[in-house]
Amino acid sequence: MSIEITTLNNGLRVITDPMPGLRTASVGLWVDAGARYEQAAENGISHLLEHMAFKGTARRSALAIAEEIEAVGGHLNAYTSREQTAYYARVLCDDTPLAVDILADILQRSVFASEELERERQVVIQEIGQAEDTPDDIIFDLLQGVAYPDQALGRPILGTAEGVAALAREGLADYMGRHYRADRMVLAAAGGVAHESLVALAREHFAELKPGAARPRPPARYEGGDLREERDLEQVHFTLTFPAFAYQDPDFQALQVYATLLGGGMSSRLFQEVREKRGLAYSIYSFATSYLDGGLFTIYAGTGEKEAAELAPLIADEILKVATRVEEAEVVRARAQLKAGLLMSLESSSSRCEQIARQMLIYGRPLGEDELIAGVDAVDGAAVSRVARRLLAAGKPTLAAIGPIGRLENYDTLTARFS
Repeated sequence: MSIEITTLNNGLRVITDPMPGLRTASVGLWVDAGARYEQAAENGISHLLEHMAFKGTARRSALAIAEEIEAVGGHLNAYTSREQTAYYARVLCDDTPLAVDILADILQRSVFASEELERERQVVIQEIGQAEDTPDDIIFDLLQGVAYPDQALGRPILGTAEGVAALAREGLADYMGRHYRADRMVLAAAGGVAHESLVALAREHFAELKPGAARPRPPARYEGGDLREERDLEQVHFTLTFPAFAYQDPDFQALQVYATLLGGGMSSRLFQEVREKRGLAYSIYSFATSYLDGGLFTIYAGTGEKEAAELAPLIADEILKVATRVEEAEVVRARAQLKAGLLMSLESSSSRCEQIARQMLIYGRPLGEDELIAGVDAVDGAAVSRVARRLLAAGKPTLAAIGPIGRLENYDTLTARFS
């Protein structure tokens, strides 16, 4: 059995990845709309809408939604990212029709009752407050804002407390009407599913969903810079970012290998040099974030006030070393980590469901397991060093740090190390 795709007349794409032997199924709707599509006055509306979708429809109350899915032992959830929003369920195979019915209901017939909106608005404001109190969480929002200033891609996904408090019911309905269109959505399922059965459910429940007019995507405009915020904390939370590559860039896989080699595990260069050899940080890692038209390569470290002075120069030194030369053994290790992570994720119906849905939105097709593995295997040491040099040449880095930052190397001195 293999992945199958059907496109309905209204443009809704239905994709399935059967997993023989499973008695459960993961099914969900992925929407090609996230925080980067918001206007300035709408910041946080994608995330608030995700919350409100579960707060009652013309057919079901918020309690009824929760009771119906849990009465069959199912699980219902959602998330908002910068480019996508997802609503998904995991159920026993026989309960897939119920899951699709509930998903269709909350995405087409939500009523956004005023009392529910006021309650959920306060919940989201509490969520924002919790993020503000979590320095190793909020640092990434601060970093994003410096990397992409004055644009939706640089604003926090959750929004601000003041902005969320001002979002009106009419705005939610308008945003949903503009963005939740059939041709911008993918209905995906993995596990104990039959393709034709899911297509039939899609035709039954989503036939009235309308396609939308083509709309331009606001371009990503990376600028970069320096943001430091003195806070009364035990640690300096330090991030350093370089402009990186979009999903479809030829060096996308090499970028993932580079991120793993530099700071993706206990054998990585940063972990060994910063933590194991010098004890400068408990947590240090690197990762790559890609968008449809750009991306970021980020290093994070949490370190003490005294150790901060030594941290940034050491990180810079390791970056420069990789740009010059890497050992084949560490490339082989990084490739193995990526391949193992990929193959392990394929044992989960939830991961497979999400993977095929996101690939449809990003690439317009699912990427086969062999294709993904071959892409990783094709990365050698020369490719990793080339990617490191590309990042250094792509534009000025972004530095964001909060905590007792007085001993952290200044921005001009640090960036001069990369010249």
